[in-house]
Amino acid sequence: MREVGAIQLTERARADLLDAAPDAILVVDNKGLLVLVNAQAERLFGYRREQLIGTPVEPLVSLADPRFHPYSTRFQQPGRRRDGTEFPASISVSTMVCDGGLLTSATIRDVTERIEAEAELLREKTVAERVRLEAEDSRGRLEAQLHQSQRMESLGQLAGGVAHDFNNLLAVILNYAAFVAEELTSAAATPTGMRWAEPLKDVEQIQLAAERASLLTHQLLAFARREVVQPRELNLNGAIIAMEQILRRTLGEQIELVINLPDSLPMIMADSGQIEQVILNLAINARDAMVSGGTLTIDTSVRAITENDNSLAGAPPGPYVCFRVRDTGVGMSAEVRDRAFEPFFTTKPRGEGSGLGLATVYGIVSQSGGYSRIYTDEGVGTSITILLPVARQGAAQDEPDGPVDLLKPLLGTETILVVDDEEALREVTRRILTRNGYTVLTASSGAQAIEIAKSHDGPIDIVLTDVIMPTMQGPTVANEVRHLRPDIRVLFMSGHAHPVLEAESVRGTDFQLVEKPFDQAMLLENVRRVLDRHE
Repeated sequence: MREVGAIQLTERARADLLDAAPDAILVVDNKGLLVLVNAQAERLFGYRREQLIGTPVEPLVSLADPRFHPYSTRFQQPGRRRDGTEFPASISVSTMVCDGGLLTSATIRDVTERIEAEAELLREKTVAERVRLEAEDSRGRLEAQLHQSQRMESLGQLAGGVAHDFNNLLAVILNYAAFVAEELTSAAATPTGMRWAEPLKDVEQIQLAAERASLLTHQLLAFARREVVQPRELNLNGAIIAMEQILRRTLGEQIELVINLPDSLPMIMADSGQIEQVILNLAINARDAMVSGGTLTIDTSVRAITENDNSLAGAPPGPYVCFRVRDTGVGMSAEVRDRAFEPFFTTKPRGEGSGLGLATVYGIVSQSGGYSRIYTDEGVGTSITILLPVARQGAAQDEPDGPVDLLKPLLGTETILVVDDEEALREVTRRILTRNGYTVLTASSGAQAIEIAKSHDGPIDIVLTDVIMPTMQGPTVANEVRHLRPDIRVLFMSGHAHPVLEAESVRGTDFQLVEKPFDQAMLLENVRRVLDRHE
């Protein structure tokens, strides 16, 4: 039996095995000269074998790496080809002792593709991480905006409720003060009337304070988006130009006003009085931020919001008129900016600001279907951008009935049914109407009003009803009474009517509204407008 032993390889077989290796192999003697190379080494470095044997290994790779181990090690460093180009090389080195001395064997692999693949994977991970972070940031912004919107909505509901109750009180205060002022004016005109001059001034101060309070409630309702407005097609450029002189007087000589308006601008649907209030409030806010003077810039433009446009998050795609007010004032911190639209929030000293200026702007813009955003930083000024939707072509417009002829007496002889759950307001309304010739029937609830409409023998020309009442609200009362008396006219009165008047039961009707707190002239004017209107 033949003894099994080591396989005897010929020199040719050894050379073939060496050339079949997938990696370049370099064998170096103790002087650093190449004594053996394989075919892959020729291909990798670009030299023929006979050009390499006996030459230093250093031009190709450096085997004197500081991590070099006397027996075996692996490291990575650049390799250099014959044409001078370099490539990343993974090198595995081992040493052996032979009869002729110490030999070093280096196995070399070009790892360019691996490194590029790793780099591409890293780039993909980086992009994915950036997308993830951007998504988280966007989600965080949306959550913050949602929280802000919910907080503003809650504050708006509170403000609207307060304004409703307060307007009832103010209507009573204003009108009873007017009654007293009339009596005192008459008494002061008599020969011995000097004693009534001072009380008359006192009453006038009461009236001024009540009127200021009324302005505050209107600002609250505008913020709360619960003020009844009459939107019309409006040219924003025209509104700004019409207010230019008022703005210059308001800003003073220390502040330069720069107005940049395009030649043409699409129409918007908005209440002109509210837009004037927005312009004035923003100008006043900017003026107060520029104590030492500066520049206030107002400009308008057309802007198309696309699906991917997040510059004013929440604004749906479509055409908008962009209204921007910029100042060079003190700016705001991030904390102040985030609360700037809140009602009653102010950085001004006590007694110098109501905190309703920007809150009113926010409410008006929102009620007009628009969007607003503050761009600011401390020391660099503030820019407030507002987007208002472009009016649809052929948008319906409520034509005004035209002004009442003020030379025509506001007296009347018609019969009016007054419906209000507030006794004091019901009584002051009755008194205003009766002292001007009207016959007045009063009801403290919707049910009582319907009963009077059924049982009253004579005519009832108009029902004057509060909008917000318990159990049965004004629109329901009006519809029920009109069912009983089809020819009766309707006039609403309210200081907080918007949500109810937007209801389906009212939308599209011809019902009119007098806003609380009203004075005698306002009430009589609206009553006559409704009574004298041609059906």
